[in-house]
Amino acid sequence: MPNPPVPVILVTGASRGLGRGIAVQLATAGCSVAINYAGNLDAANETAALCRAAAPNPAAQRFIPVQADISSADDRRRLVSETLAQLGRVDALVNNAGIAPKIRADITEATEESFEHLIRTNLQGPYFLTQAIASHWLTEPRPECALPSGFKIIYVTSTSANTASISRGDYCISKAGLAMAAQLWAIRLAPENIQVVELRPGIMATDMTSTVKTKYDQFLADGNVPQNRWGTPEDVGLAVRAVIEGRLPFSTGAVIPIDGGFTLRKL
Repeated sequence: MPNPPVPVILVTGASRGLGRGIAVQLATAGCSVAINYAGNLDAANETAALCRAAAPNPAAQRFIPVQADISSADDRRRLVSETLAQLGRVDALVNNAGIAPKIRADITEATEESFEHLIRTNLQGPYFLTQAIASHWLTEPRPECALPSGFKIIYVTSTSANTASISRGDYCISKAGLAMAAQLWAIRLAPENIQVVELRPGIMATDMTSTVKTKYDQFLADGNVPQNRWGTPEDVGLAVRAVIEGRLPFSTGAVIPIDGGFTLRKL
């Protein structure tokens, strides 16, 4: 009998940071990965090299960088078509790509330009990329899924979805909207045996937080995160891998915090 197809996972924003951690964990799990990147091909190639080094079956697994700006409708269409053309299938989508405001500004001074840019990238992009991938899966004849537990969509949001930061109002609103997008798609796709899960990272050690490291180091030192450390791309990658491998089969629509206990209610 022929070998079963290798699952293909499309990960947006996979050239560095959380996306790279996700891609490497998926490679370790035996998947092929479409490594979406916006502009840094060298970084995407570095992710591909790390994935190849981690892959248990490098002869069968493939790791392909695919350039696309998910805030652009044309780029989203091309991202889907190029992934299918190069890898032949998509078995899961990880909506990870996101940006922070270029300037942290009090909400009395923040600009509409920044707001619009973040909404297009952090919310509109993943919402309609999900639509494109789901529509592909729901066509007749429907493609067969290479994942034993069925097609999956994962949203990587942020504790900012429900934790207000007045110097990043646009970011918080974009992530709150993304959390609702995950709920909407979970309800719509559950009857189709397509699982949708939201992962909600907390304070993560990435390029995005490097400019405010001192602030968050002090935040940790003050005891605000019970596990008392920064989160890592590997932490998020391991959570994505658990969902992809079908370890939460009855949890569509679940919101899973990856924040070291930051959002726990306590006295």
